[in-house]
Amino acid sequence: MSSPVSSSASGPSPDPSRKPFVVIVMPAYNAAKTLEDTFRRIPEGYYDEVIVVDDFSRDDTTELAKRLNLKAIRHPHNVGYGGNQKTCYMEALRGGTDIVVMLHPDGQYDPTILPDIIAPILRREADLVLGSRFATRGGARRGGMPLYKYISNRFLTTVENLVLRTHLTEMHTGYRAYSRAFLETVPFLRNSVDFAFDTEILFQAVRFGFRIAEVPVSTKYFPEASSASLGQSTVYGLKTLPTAFRSLLFRWGIPRPAIFRA
Repeated sequence: MSSPVSSSASGPSPDPSRKPFVVIVMPAYNAAKTLEDTFRRIPEGYYDEVIVVDDFSRDDTTELAKRLNLKAIRHPHNVGYGGNQKTCYMEALRGGTDIVVMLHPDGQYDPTILPDIIAPILRREADLVLGSRFATRGGARRGGMPLYKYISNRFLTTVENLVLRTHLTEMHTGYRAYSRAFLETVPFLRNSVDFAFDTEILFQAVRFGFRIAEVPVSTKYFPEASSASLGQSTVYGLKTLPTAFRSLLFRWGIPRPAIFRA
């Protein structure tokens, strides 16, 4: 299912005469128990490179990534989830990627839908694709999503849809695909270094007129999956609402936050 926002800023598409270069980036933190299984479940033939960015883990995430022959980058200190993504996307862009897929290495999201999540970009129908846990009715709860996460996700997504005037089923997924044009246009380096990054980049997508699509994704929750705690989820929610408010102020022409400026 897709939810077009705008086609005005879709940017240049990859050269149709060659196969698009697809890079999977994995922002990792203490992912040694789940990284290999997640990687092994990614369908072959749909990607060209996997980059693991280790945000100063206390386990052997980096060593395992190297043993799997993946490109591994280790931060010299912990910078946070958003900071990790910034390294992921900059490294992918430097490598000449056409499409970047962000997949958490904790095994929570189903890696096998990779062909589906890049398809809208390959068809030039979208610039950002979200793997939605709510695109299939009841799917999130069947996958084991805790009730507090379910309620907070529904509340925040509803508020964000109202502010952005969109109709997305989920705005808080950790499985996403971006076109190169998107990442070269949206000033994601100005975003937060924590979990608010994911919300900010969605608001930027709408601000800059990029097209958004969704595909269903199944998930599973288990002890090894690096799911945010109740406290972390609360902080994340409290940071999401100010982003929505800043977006409204920008629309009304009051302040011009850096994350919304070209």
